Amino acid sequence: MDSEDRSPFGYDAFRRTCPSHTVLEMLASKWVYLVVCALRRERLRNGELARKLEGITPKMLTQTLRVLERDGLVRREIFPVIPPRVEYELTELGQNLAGLLSQIRAWSEQHAPDIKDARARAVAGQERDLVG
Repeated sequence: MDSEDRSPFGYDAFRRTCPSHTVLEMLASKWVYLVVCALRRERLRNGELARKLEGITPKMLTQTLRVLERDGLVRREIFPVIPPRVEYELTELGQNLAGLLSQIRAWSEQHAPDIKDARARAVAGQERDLVG
């Protein structure tokens, strides 16, 4: 293992049994990523999140929020009103993560045309291989 692969914290995400591996698995969910980014600047209610995150099902939104709350990235506040009002916000840990994820989002938006072009070239190459 290269020295740059070694964590100064004693964890090794390349090992399946390492706790950091399960953290990476959680972060690999596109919905985790998008919910964290959506909550970066403001507290939101469930319905507001659902409208902001095109394509997320109510069940997936609920599951994602529960995972983020369990892992200490999101705080849920229930207001004692009728009907009940629930708002979600990032914890300090979640805000820290949101900064990193925002950089990935900016990179993906900046380089989306490059990736799209590369995909088109790959498809064209595959089609040439099938014909020729």
